[in-house]
Amino acid sequence: MTLTPESVALWLKEHPDFFETQSALLTEIQLPHPHGTHAVSLAERQMLALRDKNRALEARLGELIGYAETNDSTSAKVHRLALGLIRAQNLSAVLDLVRALLQEDFAVPGMAMRLWGLPQDRERPEFSAASESLRDFVADLDAPHCSHEAVPDSALWLDAQAPAPQSFALLPLRDTETFGAILLASPDRKRFYPDMGTFYLTRIGELVSAALRAHARKADDGD
Repeated sequence: MTLTPESVALWLKEHPDFFETQSALLTEIQLPHPHGTHAVSLAERQMLALRDKNRALEARLGELIGYAETNDSTSAKVHRLALGLIRAQNLSAVLDLVRALLQEDFAVPGMAMRLWGLPQDRERPEFSAASESLRDFVADLDAPHCSHEAVPDSALWLDAQAPAPQSFALLPLRDTETFGAILLASPDRKRFYPDMGTFYLTRIGELVSAALRAHARKADDGD
C-alpha cells in the first residue's frame, strides 16, 4: 500500500497510543520552526502552536472585554438620556436636552433634528422645512441609516461651524407614523458606517420619539 499524508494521519488518529510506545520520536523528529528557519522537535513545535493559540485567545478576550466596556458606557448614556426625557417639562425642554446630551455626553459634534408632524414652534430650528424627498426617505427606513455620505438635503441641517463630518447616522422619529428625524454627524469616519449595529441608535430614536409625542399631545390639549 502506498503511504500518503492522509493515510498516515488517519493511522495516527486510529492509534493514539503510538507516541506512548515511541516517545523518543517526539524529540527525534525535527520540524521547521513556525517563526524562523531552524528546526525544532515535534514536542517543541506543539508547545509553540499552543502558545500562539493562547495569544490569539487572549487577544480575542481583550477585544470582547473592550466591547463589553463600550456597551456598558453607551448603556449608561442612554439611561441618562431616558431619565432626562422623563424629567423634561415641555417640548422645548426635550429638544434642548436631546441636543445637549447627544453633542456632549455622546460626543457627536454634528447634530440636527427636523420635525414635520408636530405642533410647530417657528422660532426653533427643529421646525425648519425638510424636503419631501428626505421625508419620504426617512419614512421608508426600518432602522437608523448609517453611512459615510449624508442623505441628500440632510447635511444642510448641520451648523456650518461643526467639524467636517466623515460619517452620518439618520434616526427616524415615529410612533404610528414618522414625524421627524435626528441627524448625527461625526468627524470620525469609523463612528458611523454601513452595516454597523444600530441597537442603541434605535433605542435613542424610540426614547426621543416617545418624549416628543407625549409633550406634543399636551400642547394640543392646551396643558
